[in-house]
Amino acid sequence: MSLRYAGTCDTCAVNLPGRTRAAYVAASRTVRCLDCLGQAAVAAAVRASPAAGSPKTPGHGPVQAAGMAPVDPGTAGSSARREYERRAAGREARIREAHPRLGGLILALSEEPQSTTAWARGARGEELLGARLDTLAAQQVRVLHDRRIPRTRANIDHVAVGPTGVHVIDAKRYTGRPSREVEGGLFRPRVEKLVVGRRDCTRLVDGVLRQVDLVVSALRDRGLTEVPVTGTLCFIEADWPLVGGSFVIRDVAVVWPKKLAERLTAPGSLGETEVVAVHEALAKEFPPA
Repeated sequence: MSLRYAGTCDTCAVNLPGRTRAAYVAASRTVRCLDCLGQAAVAAAVRASPAAGSPKTPGHGPVQAAGMAPVDPGTAGSSARREYERRAAGREARIREAHPRLGGLILALSEEPQSTTAWARGARGEELLGARLDTLAAQQVRVLHDRRIPRTRANIDHVAVGPTGVHVIDAKRYTGRPSREVEGGLFRPRVEKLVVGRRDCTRLVDGVLRQVDLVVSALRDRGLTEVPVTGTLCFIEADWPLVGGSFVIRDVAVVWPKKLAERLTAPGSLGETEVVAVHEALAKEFPPA
């Protein structure tokens, strides 16, 4: 992969500037220079992620199908990461300005507010899920990461197009067990609630449904009215049970990454040509954030 940020090789400790091609070691969340991978590993990495300027596989850079313009898949978590960095830099500047002599000590001894760290946590969740989605390229799944919703400041975390249609995916890195609770029924209106641990997170379902409506509308404008579009909430590190656990609430699937991959790669009605066409259309309607 091309590093978005500078890092240090976990084997030889060489500095790796941003945009350097290197390997990401998922188990330790570190990076490793290509020299330390060995010749066989380097060859495999080159085959899986071609050098810049050549056609690339979905999820690893601009994708170009025959007769179509290159598609930028985007970078998972990029807008959330930028927001975290903006808030962290603003806090540091304010503290150093207010305390010229003790600013560094205050920063070292104090913790960032939750409103700031939440952006970093969310960005990491999107990055983890994005990396998992990118591995599905060989199974006829094309992905768009961190897409801007035109005329708004909002974005869509991930859009995956595969044989089963379009999946609008919101990545969440929450703790606790997701569950569906139903209130009312006989004498009161029946209401479904999404609960994670003890928190009412039903607003997350509302957010995904709004994103689904936008994607459906964009496809309809391009004459793609028969393409199935579903919404998904994917909880990265939630307390899922060993058996079962996934569910659907108001047509939104609530899953974990492995279950999501199963849904994306299941047999469906879209062929490869249709997947490519839909992927390109959505890339134009929702540019990278």
